[in-house]
Amino acid sequence: MAKLSGNYEALYIIDPRKNEEDTAALMEKFKALAEANATQVEVDDWGSRTLAYPIQDQTNGHYVLMTFTAAPAFPAELDRVLRITDGIMRSIIVCKDED
Repeated sequence: MAKLSGNYEALYIIDPRKNEEDTAALMEKFKALAEANATQVEVDDWGSRTLAYPIQDQTNGHYVLMTFTAAPAFPAELDRVLRITDGIMRSIIVCKDED
């Protein structure tokens, strides 16, 4: 039987060269996208942290964790949008459900 919905976590790192307004705008963009396509959306702003290794010559990044429940098609679309958005250094989406 096909999976109707699942619990997901999306972690993305925003470029630290973005100012506070741009960072807040990016966070709001992804929150609005999730709220339009998923339920139980929660955004946890972890703030600026040191990266394990340099990315694009940066040693810090602004971490954001977003949890949501959605159909399997939405995480793929969210991943696509994260990859093409300027200012997002890295992102990962994982399904928290165990089969």
